[in-house]
Amino acid sequence: MFAVGDKVVYPMHGAGVIEAIEEHEVLGRRQSYYILAIPRGGMRVMIPLQNVNTVGLRGVIDKTEVDKVVEVLASAPVQTGTSWNRRFNANLAKIKSGSIFQVAEVVRSLTLQDRVKRLSAGERRLLETARHIMVSELVLASGRDPESVESWVEGLVMSTSGN
Repeated sequence: MFAVGDKVVYPMHGAGVIEAIEEHEVLGRRQSYYILAIPRGGMRVMIPLQNVNTVGLRGVIDKTEVDKVVEVLASAPVQTGTSWNRRFNANLAKIKSGSIFQVAEVVRSLTLQDRVKRLSAGERRLLETARHIMVSELVLASGRDPESVESWVEGLVMSTSGN
């Protein structure tokens, strides 16, 4: 169970801070909710306490795990000859997994793919979603501001492509 002030990640939405635990009646049913403030985009989300495991809510990585994300971003991607729709579905599954390491793989792979051949509109949205999720967690894990984290991530991925 999480407490007010805990930094958490809500897959497909990003990282935030639990602002409160409140009781609300929704659809005639009264239950307790985490009120999660996600700084990027100014979003607030209510998550039923009983659904925490189902939705994959987890704590933000610690500073030692940030180094592992760096390794993923700086490593060469595995080249696959799959079609864009198979690649899209595989990347979407990685994002939904809630693992920052898999999200980092998506960011790295799609960023590099975009440099070789322009991404489709769907893959571009997927890249932006993955980047948002990853950056929001890295901001909370590292204590750095979003702009410096985005520049840092871009530099790591650029070094991978040999540019």
